[in-house]
Amino acid sequence: MEAKFQDALELYQKDQFSSSREAFERLSMLPGIEDNSRSVAVAYYKALSSLRGEFPEGTSLMDAFILDHPNESLRNEAAWFLGNHYFVNKNYKKAINNYDLLRNVPLSTERHPELFFKMGYSYFQLKNYTQAKSYFERAKTFRSPYLASAYFYSGFSSFEQEDFESAAKDFKEAEKSSEYNLKVPYMLAGIYYRQQKLDTLIDYAAPIINKKNLENSEQIHLLLAEAYYDKNNYSQAALHYMAFYTAKKGKLSRDQQYKAGVSHYENQQFAEASQFFKEVALVNDELGHLASYFLGYAYIQQKNLPFAANSFNAAYKMDFRPEIKEEALFNYAKVSLELGKFQEAITALDNYLNEYPQGSQKVAAENLLSDALVNTNNYLRAISHMEKMNNKSDRIKSAYQKVTFYQAMTYYRDNNLTGTLQLLDKSLQYPIDKSLQYQAQYWKGEANAANNRPAAAIQAYEKLISMNPPSMDSSLIGTHFGLGYAYFNEGQYEKAERQFKTYTDKLKSSSDKQHYDDAFIRLGDTYYVQKRFTDAANVFRRAVAESNQYSDYAYFRGGVVANFQRNNSEAIRQFDQVINNYPNSLYIEDVLYQKAQIHMEELNYGQGRDVFSVLINTKPNSPFIPFALEGRAVANYSLKDYNAAIEDYKMILNKYPNAENGETALVGLQESLSLEGRSQEFSTYLSGYRKSNPSNNNLQNVEFEAAKSLVFNQSHKEAITALQNFIRNYPNSAQVPEAKYYLGDAYFRMGDKTKALAIYYEIEKTNDNNLKSRVFHKIGQIEYENGNFSKAIPYYQFTADNARSKAEEYEATFGLMQSYFKTKAYNKAISSADKILSLGSITIDSEPNALLIKAKSLESTNAIDQALAVYKQLMENHKTEQGAEALYKIALLHHQKGEFALSNQLIFDNSQPFTQYAYWYGKQFIVLAQNYISLDEKFQAKATLESIIENASDDTVKQEAETLLKTINIAN
Repeated sequence: MEAKFQDALELYQKDQFSSSREAFERLSMLPGIEDNSRSVAVAYYKALSSLRGEFPEGTSLMDAFILDHPNESLRNEAAWFLGNHYFVNKNYKKAINNYDLLRNVPLSTERHPELFFKMGYSYFQLKNYTQAKSYFERAKTFRSPYLASAYFYSGFSSFEQEDFESAAKDFKEAEKSSEYNLKVPYMLAGIYYRQQKLDTLIDYAAPIINKKNLENSEQIHLLLAEAYYDKNNYSQAALHYMAFYTAKKGKLSRDQQYKAGVSHYENQQFAEASQFFKEVALVNDELGHLASYFLGYAYIQQKNLPFAANSFNAAYKMDFRPEIKEEALFNYAKVSLELGKFQEAITALDNYLNEYPQGSQKVAAENLLSDALVNTNNYLRAISHMEKMNNKSDRIKSAYQKVTFYQAMTYYRDNNLTGTLQLLDKSLQYPIDKSLQYQAQYWKGEANAANNRPAAAIQAYEKLISMNPPSMDSSLIGTHFGLGYAYFNEGQYEKAERQFKTYTDKLKSSSDKQHYDDAFIRLGDTYYVQKRFTDAANVFRRAVAESNQYSDYAYFRGGVVANFQRNNSEAIRQFDQVINNYPNSLYIEDVLYQKAQIHMEELNYGQGRDVFSVLINTKPNSPFIPFALEGRAVANYSLKDYNAAIEDYKMILNKYPNAENGETALVGLQESLSLEGRSQEFSTYLSGYRKSNPSNNNLQNVEFEAAKSLVFNQSHKEAITALQNFIRNYPNSAQVPEAKYYLGDAYFRMGDKTKALAIYYEIEKTNDNNLKSRVFHKIGQIEYENGNFSKAIPYYQFTADNARSKAEEYEATFGLMQSYFKTKAYNKAISSADKILSLGSITIDSEPNALLIKAKSLESTNAIDQALAVYKQLMENHKTEQGAEALYKIALLHHQKGEFALSNQLIFDNSQPFTQYAYWYGKQFIVLAQNYISLDEKFQAKATLESIIENASDDTVKQEAETLLKTINIAN
C-alpha cells in the first residue's frame, strides 16, 4: 500500500495529474482503505490531481474533501488551492468563500500577505470597496511582493469611495514601485482634478507627461488641458487638448470639444478652433449655440467668409442665448454684405430691425441696409422694400433709381418689354444720377423699338436729345443709332440720315466702333432712297475701303447706284465682286438678277441669258426664279431661240401659276408659239391660266384679303371659317396654297397643332418659294414641339438654306441647333451654334442660347475643358437665365472632377447676379452643399441646406435640399 501511495505521489509531484489522479483513484478503491492512515491523503491528492488536471469534477471533489474533513490539516491546504483556483479563474465570490476558511488559521509568513491581498482584490472586483480596503490594509503590514499592489488597489478602492485623500496617500506609496510608477500618474492626476487642486495637478503631471511608456498619457493630457482651461491658461490648454486629440485613443465629449475650441480660439489658432467648434455646432442646444457663434468669428479670422456667414446664420436660428442670437444675426448680415450676398443681407437686416428695434446695432444696421439695397441683384425684392418706405432719403432714392434701372435691363434681356418700360419709368422718377437718367431714357427708346412701337421709340429718343447730355455720352451715341433706324423704318429718310451721320462721325476715330459698320451702310441707304446717288456711291465705296463687315451689301448697293447713274460697267464690276468673293452672301440672288437685267438693258442678250441661267440653276428656290425665267425667255426670244423661250414661259405657267408675271408669260408664250407655228398649243395654257386666275379676280382678292385680315387681327376662329369658305369657293385659285398656309397658322395659334401640321404637309410641295420657306419653318417648329426632332431637321435646314434675311436665317438655324442637340448630333449642334454666333445679336437671347447649347454639346462629347471655356464665356457675359445655368454647370463639372474647393469658390464669386433665377440659383447651392459633404464640412453642408429649405422659392430645389439634408442627419 505505502509503495503504491509513494508512486502515485511521485506522479503528482511531477505534475502528471491525469496519471496521479488514476493512481489515487485505484488506491481509493482498495478494500479497507478507509481504515488506512493514508486514506485522507489519498482523498486529498485524488481531488487535487483532478483540480490541477482541470477535470470537470475537480472543484466538486475539493469541496467534498473540505466538507468531509473539517478538522484535518489538509483541509486548509485544500481551501488554499481551491481559493487560488477560483481567484485565477476570476470567480471571486467562491475564491472569498474558500479563503475565508483560512481566516483564523495560522499560515506561513509568505501566505499571510498573499491571502490578505487576494481577499482584498476579490472584494475589489466585486466592488465591495470597504471590505477590500480592510484586507489591503492588513496586506500593507507585511513586507512582501504584494505590498506595492496592496497600496495601489487600496488607493483605487478609496478613489472609488471618493476618499481622495486616502487614495492619494496610497497611490504615492505605490508609485515608489517600478511596477506602478507608470500607472499611478493617471490616477493621481485624476484625483487632483476631482479635488480641483489644479495647481497641484499641473505641478505634478506637467513635468512627467512626456515620460516614456507612461500609461494613459493621453488621458493625463486631457486632465492637464481641463486644468489649464479652468485656470484660463488657454495656450497650455490648447496644447494638451490637441495632444489628446491627435493621440486618437479616445473621444472628447462635446463639452470638452467646446473647451478645446475656445482654447485654440483664444490662442489665435483659428483653424484648429474651427475643427472643434464645427463638431459641437452640429447639435441644436446651448453648447451648439455658443459653438456656432464662435465658429463664425473663427472663420472670419481665417478670411473664410462663406463659412462664417453660415455659422452666424445657424447661431441666429437658435434661441438658447438671446444676446448671442441678436449679435449673430447682425454679424450674418455684415458678412453677407461683404460677400456680395446683398439679398441675404437685406433680409437679415430687415429681421434685425424688426426683431430688435432698440438693438445695440440699430444705427449700424440701418446704414448697412441702405448699402445692401444699392448693391443687391435681387432687384424686385429691393424695389418692393424701398417702395414700402414712407420717407425715402436721397441715398434711398439714388438706390431706387439704380435698382429699378437694373431690373429694367434684366427684363429687357428676358424680352419682357412691358416690364422693361414700367421699370424705366420708375427709374426716371428720381433723376439723381444724370448718367443713369440718360441710360434709362435711351433704353426706353430701345424697348419701344423692340416692342414695335416706332412712334413711342422716336419720342423717347428725342427726349434724351432734349436733355442735352455730353456729346460723347454713350447713351446719346446709342440714341443716334436707334433714332436713325426708327426714322428710317418710318420713311423719314432725311432725319435718319442726320442721325446715322452724327453716329458715324462720332465713332469714326473711336477704338470701340459699336454699330459703326451697320450705321455707315444705313447712311448710304438714306442717300440712296433720297436719290442722292453720288453721296450714296461715296459711302458704299468708303465702306469697302474700310473693310466694313457688310462689304458684300456695299458692293451690291453700289452696283445698283452705278446702274442708276448709267455707269453699267461699274455696276457689273461691283456685282462681280459679290459673285466672286461672297458666294454665300444673302444678296447673291439680287446681284445675279440685277447683273442679268443690266445685260438685257444693254441688249447683251447672250450674257443676260447666261447670268439668268446661273441664278436659275444655283438658286432653284429663290423668289426671283419666275422673273429670271421671264428674263431668260426674253433673251432667248431676242436671240430667236423660240423653243427655249417657249420652255421658259411654260415653266412659269406650270410651276408658278400665281406668279405676278403670269400674264406676261402667257403673252410671251403666245408670241413664241406663233413664230414657231405651234399656236394650237396655246389654248391648253390659256385654259390652265384662266382656272388659276378666274374672271371674278377682284371679288376673289377681296375675300382672300378679308380672311387674311382676320388672321392678322388674331380673330382665329373667324379666320378659320373665312379661309375654309375661300378654299371651297375657289378650289383652283392660285391663292389656295397661301390660304391653306394662313388656315394652318390660325389652327396653330389656337393650339390645334395636329390640324395645323396636316395642312402644312398638304402644301409643302408648293412651287411658291416664298411660301415654301414659311411652310417648312412651321413644319419644323411643330415637329420639334411634338418631340419629332429628326423630322424637324430637314425642314429647318431648307428654311436656313433659303433665308432672305439674317432674322430668317437665325430662326431656322436656331431650330436646327436645338433639333441636332435633342438628337444627340452634338457636332452639328455646335456648328449651328457657331453660325448663330456669327450672325450677331439678332435677338436679345440669341447669343446666350447658342452658347448654352454649344457648351452642353461639348460637354456631351466629353470635351470638358472646351465646354468649361464656353460656359465661362456665357456666365461672364450674360447675366441671364442661361448664364445662371452656365454657372451651375461649371460648378457641377468641377465637383465631378473632385475640385470641391474650386467649385465652391466659383459659386461664391459669381452667383449673386443670378439670384432672381430661383431654380438655377438654388441648384448652385445644392452643389455647394455637396462640395461641403465631400470636404467633410458637415456643419457647413447642413447650414447651406437649411438655408435653401428656408429661402428657396422653387419647390424642386427645396425638395432636393430636404432629401440631401436627411442623409447628413442620418450619418450623424
